[in-house]
This record gives sequence, structure tokens and C-alpha cells, in this order.
Amino acid sequence: MFKNYIKIAWRSLKKQPFFTFLNTLGLAIGMAGGLLISLYIYDELSFDKMFPDADRIYRINADIRFGGSDMKSAEVSAPMAQAIQNDFSQIETTTRIRNRGSLLLRKSGAESNTRESNVAFVDSTFLKMFGIDLLVGDAKSALTEPNTLVLTKTAAEKHFGLQEALGQKMLLNNSETYTVTGVIDDLPANSLLRDHSVFMAMAGFEDAQQMLWTSHNYFTFIKLIPGADIADFQEPLQSMLDTYIFPYVQGFFPGITKEGFIASGNYLNYSTIPLTDIHLYSSRDSELSANSSIQNVYILFFIGLFLIVLASVNFMNLSTAHSLKRAKEVGIRKTLGSNKSELIRQFLTESGLIAFISLLLSIIITMVALPFFNELSGKSVSIPFAHPIFWIILLMATLLLGIFAGSYPAFFMSRFVAAKVLQGSGQNSIGGGRIRNSLVVFQFAISVFLIVATLVVFQQLQYIQGKDLGYAKDQILIVEDVSVVGEQLQSFKKEVQKLAQVSNATLSGYLPIPSFRNNNSFFKERATEQENALQMQEWRVDHDYLSTLDIALVAGRDFDRKFATDSTAMILNESAVDLMGVTPDEALGMRISGDLGEESPIFYTVIGVVKNFHFESLRENIGPLNLSLGGFPGAMAVKIKAGDFTDTLRQIESIWNQMAPGQLFNYRFMEDAFNATYEAEQKLGHIFVVFTILSILIACLGLFGLAAFNAQKRTKEIGIRKVLGASVGQITFRLTTDFLKMVAVAILISLPLGWYAMNKWLEDFTYRIDIPWWILALAAFLSVAIAVVTVSFQSIKAAIVNPVKSLRTE
Repeated sequence: MFKNYIKIAWRSLKKQPFFTFLNTLGLAIGMAGGLLISLYIYDELSFDKMFPDADRIYRINADIRFGGSDMKSAEVSAPMAQAIQNDFSQIETTTRIRNRGSLLLRKSGAESNTRESNVAFVDSTFLKMFGIDLLVGDAKSALTEPNTLVLTKTAAEKHFGLQEALGQKMLLNNSETYTVTGVIDDLPANSLLRDHSVFMAMAGFEDAQQMLWTSHNYFTFIKLIPGADIADFQEPLQSMLDTYIFPYVQGFFPGITKEGFIASGNYLNYSTIPLTDIHLYSSRDSELSANSSIQNVYILFFIGLFLIVLASVNFMNLSTAHSLKRAKEVGIRKTLGSNKSELIRQFLTESGLIAFISLLLSIIITMVALPFFNELSGKSVSIPFAHPIFWIILLMATLLLGIFAGSYPAFFMSRFVAAKVLQGSGQNSIGGGRIRNSLVVFQFAISVFLIVATLVVFQQLQYIQGKDLGYAKDQILIVEDVSVVGEQLQSFKKEVQKLAQVSNATLSGYLPIPSFRNNNSFFKERATEQENALQMQEWRVDHDYLSTLDIALVAGRDFDRKFATDSTAMILNESAVDLMGVTPDEALGMRISGDLGEESPIFYTVIGVVKNFHFESLRENIGPLNLSLGGFPGAMAVKIKAGDFTDTLRQIESIWNQMAPGQLFNYRFMEDAFNATYEAEQKLGHIFVVFTILSILIACLGLFGLAAFNAQKRTKEIGIRKVLGASVGQITFRLTTDFLKMVAVAILISLPLGWYAMNKWLEDFTYRIDIPWWILALAAFLSVAIAVVTVSFQSIKAAIVNPVKSLRTE
């Protein structure tokens, strides 16, 4: 019987090539979009699950309020890991990771360096914690000794070769010598360690050995013993405040107590987050690598679901619309003895056959589109053809989709009364009705919603690009790793400043893009009580910092080489002044120190106040910041005059090669670094565009098919109207109006929903747009225009037919 159903279904599909083509293409596009998004979501949900015992690994977080500032840190203090290991029996092991940023490396005897962008100090327990095996070397001893390091496979092959790497000496930043004691495989792209290529032994890092309980710089991971419950660890974890934190603080500030700390509105709360939740659920001030958001996963899930539902709605609409052509077939089959259940099985077989044909086409579309999708999303996903579970899920999903898409048409057509359809009565109602109109409304409501979402995302990105940030990001060249120039660093800066196309240059590793950060506590002179603490960023800069980046002063003056006392001068931003509770003019001359624990604290005198500038993402408020002279210059920012940068770059590189021969010349533009901060939003916007276009295409395919059927159904009516004098325009207008009414209803439903949903999305940004009215108007206009173009083609085609031919149509 099933074989017979297949034969009949195949013949029926061949008899209606246009209908079959539209249904198959619509389903295939929806399935391909759903498959691409499913691969993306699977990759997002798989982060860090490849590590053995990942379900027992957690990271310690710290939520801090002190000195008028809030901090949500993914890092804790250096001694915490060992204290947890000693004090809690449910902990199997702990490990710490301290990001070092980028380093210049070269093997012993080599003349030029190679830049490794992501280097970290790790404890000797690091490999055990994450279950990482060594390709070369002994895991038990690889990171136990000072000045040793482990390379990834790619890094090892770049410097030495895999087998030759073990035991080799490497020079870091032209100063520190390390020995390679192991090589690990490249870390998976879906792990929080994916960007790192060099891991150095924490045993050689002096800062890690100090008992600094108030500095939060170490990512600290714990692994529970089997069977332990993390809930039992949370409350005891907070007891470390009494055991370690306040006794340490009182060694410097005897007057600070836990009760006074809390009474002043401050807090320090420790919490844990599962390793496998970090990528989607953590967005703290410091993260080991760039994370995504579960919100984005939800958004993409619903977009994928929308695409598949849209394709299914197309099938339902076109099938019910074409029911008139099959009404007599149903009547004859019922007369010959077919019952309702047999007809339902027959029609479901047809929908299932279309679904499986669409599946084959969707896989082809996915294979072609996957490289472009990976580039668009920043992923490297692939279709897991070799996994049986993939095929099982895909085939089951296709079968369910076929049943879902074909269920309404099957039950609809199986209800036809044989006597009526064979007599030709009641045909005007067959193939139409409220349900089909409701489905068209649903299709376009989704499309309009996605148009609104796409326009809002890009408007927010445009706002970010055009917002006054309080500093100049355009035409700023950043030269990295300038420390390798050594004692000639000031000479290098002066030579660059002499170039005709260079306006100015500054030496500092602290820049208003992702770069160095340093958060510290300060106190006003004679105000050492804890409620008077000032928590702010402390940046070390040079005399040309403000002028190079065009940061404006609102009070006081800039650093000046004529004043020797500027070595202990400080410039604050407006947020820092607000934190102190004074005006910018009142702040001038105030003395501030952050070293009151020392016997002879250094006091800085405030000489200026700068206008607030955005040194963090626009998702965050501008925090308090101070600038002072000195520090380690990790980079040089060069302001270049408008024009062709090529020749200026060549000249700067020439000066570099003279003063740092053999050293790699690394550079980037500040505007590119700024844009990279919002890469996730840019990718989301591009994904919105692609899948909005796909949703519109699917909706248009359905509307095109319905318009064609509607025009065919009203052939005689059109002929009569033309005989009675109706013009082509009048007929086209009449045929189009019915569809535009449905589009109008869709617009009325989707615009408020789109406005509400995108306002919720914008809540993630402290600095954001208010959704303008014209976005909603443009979305409505685009949807109407698309519908008119789609429907008008069939309407005009029907309207220009010779009325004689129309009136002869049966």
C-alpha cells in the first residue's frame, strides 16, 4: 500500500511542476537556513565540553563594590587557589591562569622575533585540571620549574618543528630565557583557551607568589571531587573574607573592619560559574577570551525556527489553494471506496516526499553556503556527515516537518464531500478561507519583525561608529611592542614626530581600546577611612598623551616638561571628580595617594581634569580614571595627518628597522581595534540581513504561488470585467488589494512586537539609540513594496490576457 502511495504522490507532483517547484524550493531554503543556524547553535552550546570532567570544573568570580565603583571580575587574588585547596575537602585540585597578553619570542640564536598574541602564566596543575595531554614532553614535570613553558603544536612548528622543540631555549621580549618543556595539540576553537599559544610556568612569576589578597588578577579554577555538590561550597567560600581578606587588610589599615566595610555600602562577594557556562553566561569586566551571549543563541534559534515555520506555512497555503484542482480527484476516490484515513495517508505521503526532496536540495544549498556563513559568523563549523546521529536527527526532523507541513492540507482535502465536489457546488469555498489568510499574515508578520530587527541593529552600530567618544580614533596608528627598541625608545618617538605627515606621538600601553588596564584604590589626603576610598583606573602615560588623542581638558593643565614636579602630578577624568564629590576646579591642587600602606606614601597633586572619554565599551558607563607620568610603554600611538598613509607607514617602518634591526614591525589602526570591540554585534547584524532576506524570499515564493492561483481561479471574472470596460490597472489593483490587506494586518501585529523586542536588546547598551519612528515606517514600506512587486507580476499577467480566451476557460 505504501508503495502505491509513493507512486501516486510522484505522479501528482509531476503533473504540477510549478506547484512542486515552489513548495520544494521554499522548504529547501527554510531547511538550509535552519540547518546552518543549528550548526551554529550546536557549536555555541558545545564550548568547553571537550575537557574531561568539565562538569566538575568551576571558575571563581568576584563581585566588588569599593571606593564608589562596582566591578564584576572573573579574576580573584593570587593566594586564593592555594587557600581553597588547603581549606576545603571537596576540592580535588585548583589552578590559576594569569594573562600576559602578547609577547615577542625567538629561539636562542635567532636574530628576529615572532609575536605571539596570547600568552599566559599557568600553575603546574593546569594540564591536569583540563586533562590536556602532551604530544612531546612529560606532563607531570612540564610546568613545575621556573622559566619553563609549553607551546601549542602550531607555535612549536613555527619556531622549531614539533619533535625538535623539547629542551629548546627561547628569549621572551629580548630579556627572559625560557626552556620548552612540552608541546600540546592546538586547543579547540570552541574552548575558552582557543586563542592561547604559549603557557609559561607560574613558578617563575614573582607576583604569583605574593600574598596580595586585595589584587584580583588571576583566573582561578577549581575541580570538585566526584559526587561533591557546588552548592555546598558557596557559603563556605564567602567565609574567606573573615579568614583571610580582612586580617590582611587590617595589617595595613587597622581601622577597617568587616562591619564598617559593609556599613559603608561596600561588598565583596565570591561566586562560582561552571566551566561550560562561561562562554554564554559570563560577561564580566575581564574574561580569558571573548565570550558570546545566550541571548544571541535564543535570537538565532527563533530565526531558524521562523524560517522552517515560514517554509511549512508556504506548503500549507499552496496545498490548500490548489485543492480546487484536486477536488474532483478526491470526490472520485471517495466514490470508489477510499476512506478519510487513506486520503490523509496519501496526502501526507506527498508532503513527506516533497520534504525529503527538499532535504537533498537543502544539503546542497548548505554545502555551498557554509563557507560564506563561516566567514559571516566568525565560526569554523562543518556538516558532520560521518556522524550517524546527525543523519538520524536530520531524517527524523525531515519526517516531522513533512507531517507538520502536510497535516493541515491533508485533513482539509480529506473532508471534501464527494457528492458536492462532483456536482461542482461549493467550489468557491474550496481552496480559500480564513486559515490560509491567517497563515499569509503570519508569514509577513515574521518578515516585518526581522526587517525591524535588522534596521535597529545597524542603526545602533552606526550610532556607535558616529558617537563622539571624547578622543580621536581616526588616523591613529598604534605601533606594538615598542619596548624592543630599548634605550633608543625616546629617540624613536622623536624621529617619528619629525615626519611631515605625523602630527604627534605618545608612548603608553594604556589606550581607550582593549589594552592594558590597572584598577587601584586611592585616598584623598587625610581621608584614609574606608568610606573615603576612591576606586579608579590608574593609567601611566607621557607628556603627549592628551594632545595626540585629542582629549579635552575642562579644568587645569596638561603635563608639561617645564615642571619637574609633574613626576608626581595627576590628571583626573570627570567621573573621578564626581566620585570625590567636588567640582573640576575644586579638584585642582588636591593630593591623592594609593600607597598608604607604605611607610612613606607618594602623594600625587591633581593638576588637571579631562572631559570624560569612552575607554571601555559603550555598554558600560564611563568609570573614574586618573593619568600620571611614567610606566611601561607597551605601545606608541601616532597621529597621522589626513592623506595617503602608505608612505608614512613606510617611513615609520624604516626608522623602526634602523633602531630595532631584525625586530618585527607590528602595527594596527585604532579605528580597527575600536570596531573589533563590537564584532559580535556586527556579525549579528550581518546574520540578521541574510536570514531576513531568506525569510522574505520564502514569504514571496508563497505569495507568488497564491497570486498565480488566485489569478487563475478568477480568470472568467477578469474576462468579464475587461469586456465591461475595466482597464489593466483597475484589474491589477483589484487582484492586489486582497493581499495587501493581509500584509497590512501583518504590519500592525509585527511593528509593536519588533519595537518591544529590540528595545529589550538595546538594554545591554548604556549608550544606545531610541528607536526612531522612521525605522518602523521603513519596515512597513519595504514589506508593502515587496508584496506589491511579488503579487503585481501575476496580476498584470492575468489582466493583459485576451478576454475572449478568458471567457472560454472552464
